[in-house]
Amino acid sequence: QLQLVESGGGLVQPGGSLRLSCVVSGFRADYYAIGWFRQAPGKEREGVSCIASTGVTIYYADSVKGRFTSSRDNAGNTVYLQMNSLNPEDTALYYCAARDSWACSASGYAYWGQGTQVTVSS
Repeated sequence: QLQLVESGGGLVQPGGSLRLSCVVSGFRADYYAIGWFRQAPGKEREGVSCIASTGVTIYYADSVKGRFTSSRDNAGNTVYLQMNSLNPEDTALYYCAARDSWACSASGYAYWGQGTQVTVSS
């Protein structure tokens, strides 16, 4: 059974940075595309960034382009989301998810972590 565990969330001031990690276990991480999604209270789940199994193809939502960077260490079965220049609108529960083909629609991701909370506030 594939499992994903996120970490790295927390409270940060506007303009600050955080790096989220998603550790994949139960199968080789390089078989899966990994997506980062977020959901704020009262809002729909939003795709933030998705990275293909090889790491070559990466998608970013317009709201995070230039500020967030996805990367993956397949040898370590870990995917990262570096988040810079954070603002209060980035406050949400962040999830990583896995699927066995490339896409960045939440409905296609079969495996999900429990989420890590990111709060941007002064």
